[in-house]
Amino acid sequence: METHLRSVVKGLSWRVIAVLVTTVVVWLISGEVSMALYAGFADSLIKVGLFWGHERMWQTVTWGREIPPTSSP
Repeated sequence: METHLRSVVKGLSWRVIAVLVTTVVVWLISGEVSMALYAGFADSLIKVGLFWGHERMWQTVTWGREIPPTSSP
């Protein structure tokens, strides 16, 4: 099971990459740096929270998990 902190750090590290992609795409489409920065920032705030919630929800789902065998002493 992951800690809350690990889930948050994973979300933040992915968002750094994703915000750069969003910002560049909006800049290329609009030609406006300020609009691109705003879109990238807003996108990150929303999606970090959604990612965190998604990760925490999946921690409660047991489907598809394999339980490692226990060894005898």
